[in-house]
Amino acid sequence: MIVNKAEFLIPSEGVDKTRWAVIACDQFTSQREYWNELAKEVNGAPSTLSLIYPEVYLKDGDKEERIKSIRSAMQSYAKDGTLTPVNGVILVDRTISDGRHRIGLVAALDLEEYEFTPVNDARVKATERTVEERLPARIEVREGATLECSHVMLLTQIGGFIEKELEKAKAGAPLYDFELNMKGGRLTGYLVTDCDDLLKKLEELTLKASDKVRYAVGDGNHSLATAKRCWERIKPSLSEEERKAHPARFATVEVVDIYDKSLDFEPIHRVLFGADENAIKYLAENCGGSAKVKALYKGKEYFIPVRENTSDAIADLQNAMDAYLAAHSEVSIDYVHGDGYVAEIADKSGAVAIFMPTVEKDTLFDYVARRGVLPRKSFSMGNAEDKRYYYETKKIK
Repeated sequence: MIVNKAEFLIPSEGVDKTRWAVIACDQFTSQREYWNELAKEVNGAPSTLSLIYPEVYLKDGDKEERIKSIRSAMQSYAKDGTLTPVNGVILVDRTISDGRHRIGLVAALDLEEYEFTPVNDARVKATERTVEERLPARIEVREGATLECSHVMLLTQIGGFIEKELEKAKAGAPLYDFELNMKGGRLTGYLVTDCDDLLKKLEELTLKASDKVRYAVGDGNHSLATAKRCWERIKPSLSEEERKAHPARFATVEVVDIYDKSLDFEPIHRVLFGADENAIKYLAENCGGSAKVKALYKGKEYFIPVRENTSDAIADLQNAMDAYLAAHSEVSIDYVHGDGYVAEIADKSGAVAIFMPTVEKDTLFDYVARRGVLPRKSFSMGNAEDKRYYYETKKIK
C-alpha cells in the first residue's frame, strides 16, 4: 500500500491543544515577530513548537543548542505522559481563516513509493525542485529524533471520497476539536480504527485517476525529501524483514483531494534583499513574453514581461533570479506567502519584491507527469495562516 494506517501519538487529556499545535516551520521566514508572539502564547506549555526548528532561526548561530533542545523535548514528551497512542487513520476537518473547510486524511506514506529527483517513475512525486541546501539542518534534526511532526500535504485526484468518509465518521465523537492559535482557524479530527477497506478504496481510486502519478506533494516537499534521505541512510543497516516495518520507512502525511473546494493555489513571491532597480532590469531583459508580473521597489511599481504559460513563466523568472544571485553575492533571496506580507517586507527592508504568477491546479498532475518538478517554491496551497499545523506525531525510531 502506498498510504497506510499507523500508530500516531497525540496530546493526552489535559494538554492544552491550542498551545500544542503550531504552524509549519517554513512559514513566516522573514517575520520573526510572528514566532516571538507564538512563543509568548505557548508560554512554556507542552507544544510542537518545542519539536520543530522554525526556519526563521536558521541563521542565528545556535543550531546545536536548538537541535539538542528538540531532541530532549521529544524524549520527555514520549515518556512523561504528554502523548497518547492511537491506531488507524485520522479524518480531519480544518476550518481555515475565511470559514471554509479543508478535508484531509492523516496517514503514513511508504517512502519506498516516493521520489523527489526531477525525473523518475515513482508513483508519489515531488511537485517542486528540492533545494539541497535546505536539507542538512532538517536531516540533522531528524537523524537524532525519536518522533516526527509533519506538515506534509499529499494531493490526489479522487473526487469527494475523503469528504464522504468524514461524514460517516461524524456519527461518532471527535478525537479532537479545538481552536488553533495565531488566527489559524479550527481543527477537528476523527479516528478511524477499522480502516483497511477505506485505504483499499483510496488505493483503487488513485490508480483509476492516474497510472503514472498517484500522489503529488502539495506542501512539505523538503520535509518529505528529508524523511526519504534519512530512510535511505538507515535502510542498508537493516535486514529485508526489518525494512518492511521499520517506523522510519513511513512518513506522516495528510492526503487532500486537489479539487477540495477550499484548496486555493497561491503564488510564493520573491524578495531580493540588497537588490535595486538593476535586478528588475536584469529580470526584464532575461525573461520575456506577452504576460507581465509586478515588481516593487521603494514604493514604485515595475512590470516584467513573462510567458503566458504560468509554469514556463515561473521557471524563466527563477532561472533569471538564480543567475543574478550568482553574479551578485551581496544579494539574497527569501520566499514569502501573501501579497500584503511581501509588500510589507520589501517596504521595511528596502528590498525588491517580485510578485510571482499562480500555478493552475488543473494542470499540476499533467505537468508533473510530463516534465517533472516545477522550480522550487512555485506555489502554495492557501495563505500562510491556513498552512497545516503540527498536531499528530509518530515514532520514527
